[in-house]
Amino acid sequence: MVDTRAMTSVTVTSKGRVTIPVKVRNQLGLATGDRLVFTLNYETGYYEIVPAKRSVIALKRIIRKPPGSVSIEDINSAIGEEGESAKNVQ
Repeated sequence: MVDTRAMTSVTVTSKGRVTIPVKVRNQLGLATGDRLVFTLNYETGYYEIVPAKRSVIALKRIIRKPPGSVSIEDINSAIGEEGESAKNVQ
């Protein structure tokens, strides 16, 4: 469930840009030039925004562990499916 008391909204410009409010930048520890990673949380259906400067270990909780071993064929198939769905978004 989303806590709407902690929500902050922004407006997307015609160029796809947004201004991140100071409070949010401070909470994320962002500075000018920092990069962000947008990750889809498949369980909630929401995107999570994470500063790219964090270590890979800090991102570990975002990526689901596969239920079993994954073959190269499965990986290639998943990449192909994502590529096809990305083409259809435009």
